[in-house]
This record gives sequence, structure tokens and C-alpha cells, in this order.
Amino acid sequence: MDIWTAEKIILLGFLLKGVCCRDFSITLPQSIQALNGSCVIIKCRFEIQKQYDKDLTERATGLWLKDGTDLNNNLVFNSGTSSQKSFMKGKITGKLKDKDCTTVFHDLRSIHSGKYHFRIEGEGGLKWTFSKTSVSIHVIDSPTKPTVQLYVEQKEVQDQEEVLEGRSVSLRCSAETLCSSPPPTLTWSSTPRIPLSESSRLEELISDLNFTATHRQHRATFTCTITYQLQDETKTAQDSITLHVQYAPKISPSSSCTRTDVTVCFCEADGNPSPELEWHLSGRPVTNSSNTFIYIQPILPCHINYQLKVNYKMNSYDNVIVL
Repeated sequence: MDIWTAEKIILLGFLLKGVCCRDFSITLPQSIQALNGSCVIIKCRFEIQKQYDKDLTERATGLWLKDGTDLNNNLVFNSGTSSQKSFMKGKITGKLKDKDCTTVFHDLRSIHSGKYHFRIEGEGGLKWTFSKTSVSIHVIDSPTKPTVQLYVEQKEVQDQEEVLEGRSVSLRCSAETLCSSPPPTLTWSSTPRIPLSESSRLEELISDLNFTATHRQHRATFTCTITYQLQDETKTAQDSITLHVQYAPKISPSSSCTRTDVTVCFCEADGNPSPELEWHLSGRPVTNSSNTFIYIQPILPCHINYQLKVNYKMNSYDNVIVL
């Protein structure tokens, strides 16, 4: 037998070993966050050596050990006994016979934070702790806040970018899912209060708020809140975005002129960027003089900019007050 034939036989042996021989292994998330007072779901699947297949029956039990693998000191859950007597309250929802060890734990507290190992026990000689792989559970007091993103004409933009009036705007709120019963909800609110679109949708902790940008929404703050209804309290987290809308100048209907001993004209205008107003008399610009006085007052109530000018006839963007 030449060297090439020997190498082929060795390679074939390794390949057959990989196909025919199974070893103990487990698949777990590296870490999971859980809300204090709520639950946690551990997705879990395992594999065993082929020789123990006959021992993995419906009567198999799953055990969880915390911060170590010693059965006497670290055992915190056993599916074969009542979980009410265990350090961890819950159940294995997966079928151990199908090598599914998915587990849910309830009413977690800060003392439950730690590193967890799974152990399978079946009939015969099947007793194995997966000591090389673990899942870390971190119990947190407050939920992580959702994320709000701004889309204009279906393209994502930064929250400080200005949006042109009349453009289609979408605000998307997304949140990381933490185990709770009932499931968490997402809600929208705005300051100042603005009627929100009925087309908002809610699914899988993604909520879209869709509307057409108007001047009324300039500097409005939209807030997305995630709410967890726990047994003894309600926990929330929020994220907000402030909308900046560019819109053409608008002259208020309250602009007018009055005559007494002196003719006084009042003009109130709103726009973003803040507009500049000019006064004209018989087609000619009016400036400060001994006969005329112009007073400009910037006003910033809520999210609207105003300018005020006093004296004769005003002309701005084809709007004229006639004396």
C-alpha cells in the first residue's frame, strides 16, 4: 500500500468519525437580560453521544445549576420536582426527548443574576452536566429604552435634519423584547399635543407613526413609550425625537391697520427660517424716520416664530394691508 492510499484511508476515517460519532454539546445564548419581577426564556438545545440515545426517554429530567457545576451546592432547578420548592421558579417548555431544553423562569429578582449550566439526567447511564457552556442572566431594574428613527419619503434621516412641509414623514419606534406577561406595549405621545395618525401600526414591538409634515409640527417632540405591566408595578422606558419643519412664511389674519391721530399698522408673520418683513408705502420701501417708526419684536411662543412691524402699508410675499 503506497503513501497516497494510506492518507486516503486516514482521511476517510476522520470523515466517518465526524458522521457516525456524536459528542455531548449544547446551544445556549451567551447572555440574556431579564426585567426585575418578570420572566426569562432560555432557548436551549443539546446533543448527546449516540450510545445514550436509548436512555433519553419521556422520563428524562433537566436541571439547572447556578455559578458552578456542583450538584450539592449549585443546583437551583430540577424539572422532576415542584418548582415552588426551587430557587428558580419555572418549567422546561421544550421536550427533553427531542433534545429541546428551552426553559422559562418566572418572578426573577436581582439575586437570580448569574451564570447557569444545564444538566440532563435520563435512564441508565445518561447523566451529564454541560460544564463548558453556560448562559449568563442579568436581572435589570428598568427596561432598555426603545429607539425612535425618522424617515422622510421612506429614507432614514438624522433627527436634527429639517423636513420640508408637505413631505411624507414616518417615525419608527422599535424596542428590544424582554419576557413579560402580558407582553409589553408601545405607545406614542407628543408635546405640544398633536392628534396622531390612526394609521399607526403595532406589531412585534415595532410601531410606525405616519403623517404629512406641517408647520404645526415644527419643534414638536414625539415620544415613544414601552410599558411592562408586572404583577406588582408598571415599568416604562421612553425615547423622544423633536421634529424640525421648514415652511414658507405665513402672515396672520390679525395683521391690520388702524387710524387715529396716527396711522398704526400691525403685522404678525410666522415661518421657518424666521421671515424678514418689509413695509412699503405706494410701492416704496418705508424706513425709520421722523414721520415713521418701525418696531420689530421677535416672539417665541411654543414652536412658532413671530415678527411685528408698525407703520404704513405692508407688502410681503404679495400680501398687502390697504389703508
